[in-house]
Amino acid sequence: MSVTIDITGLPDERLLFTPSPLAELNAMLHVLAEPAHHPALHGWASSTTATIPPELSERLLEADFLWRSSRADFLVPGLPGATLADELDAVDRIDDELYVTGALITTCGSSRLARAASPLTDPAANERARELALARGPRQAAFADRLLADPPAVRALVRRMLEDCESAFFADAWRRVLPALAADARHKADLLAHRGAAEAVAALSPAVGLEQGEDGRRRIVIDKLQDNATSAVDNGGVTFIPTVFGRPHLLVVHAAGWRPVLQYPAAEADLPEPVSLALVQQRLEALAHPVRLRLVRTMARGPHTTGELAAAWQLSAPEVSRHLAVLRKAGLLTTERRGRYMLYQLDLAGSARLGSDFLEAVLR
Repeated sequence: MSVTIDITGLPDERLLFTPSPLAELNAMLHVLAEPAHHPALHGWASSTTATIPPELSERLLEADFLWRSSRADFLVPGLPGATLADELDAVDRIDDELYVTGALITTCGSSRLARAASPLTDPAANERARELALARGPRQAAFADRLLADPPAVRALVRRMLEDCESAFFADAWRRVLPALAADARHKADLLAHRGAAEAVAALSPAVGLEQGEDGRRRIVIDKLQDNATSAVDNGGVTFIPTVFGRPHLLVVHAAGWRPVLQYPAAEADLPEPVSLALVQQRLEALAHPVRLRLVRTMARGPHTTGELAAAWQLSAPEVSRHLAVLRKAGLLTTERRGRYMLYQLDLAGSARLGSDFLEAVLR
């Protein structure tokens, strides 16, 4: 499954790499709403939650579905501004219908609203939006009722809430992360200018790539839970926004009529390179075989030759070699040559990323 962005015929200079204050603020709000998604930021989330004024905390809770499980499209700008105020001004220029649809999709948990008649003008669509919001919970229902009854008033409330976040915690955090975000965006732009779009896109994440089809079409492909497609050709290009607080998420805005946006985790020197979902699946499948799991438990305790593994488990050397090849291809082993012997050992650091329960089990 994937989201694809058609960039056929699009000049490389239409691929924009730049930080966004509004997008990073909403990444922070997501961390505060879903701290379990971001264990590395537990300290920041706890200290920030403790310092936010209670009245602001209540307002954030009333609207957290705008950024909890997905992000309203208008909160991830296609053309970022220099300041949060600039970007909020741009949001103010969006017409009520686009704003309301974007807010209701996150509130109601249904992208079907984007393809329906406008809930602002069509009574059936209005009633359907209210029903979907009510099914999600009373807070969502109350927010949807207020939004549908008086969009300008709700828009003003959301803007004031985001402005209050700036003074409460965002301004300090933004000053701290902006240098890293700007450096990452410059690096990706340099790759684009000197190495081409394929390398710049591949540097975003192992889950993102540029495909050149036999039909001559170029598509950015992002590994996501859903299958969707959009085009950047008619929307002026694609925007790539680095994030520190959004890690490990890849956030894609691909709604019709919006410039496609991808918010990606900025590179950090002290973090291991992320792996693709396909590689995780390959590793799980490699470990699912009972013989390979026995071999892994043996190699977790130290390096072994093929002959030693065969003798330990009453297997033939060719059979062991076949299993070792599968484990090596999945990136689970390290190797060391000693004379004419090759020694194999479980890569404990890499295996630990599969989970502490797995590592503890194989080391028992």
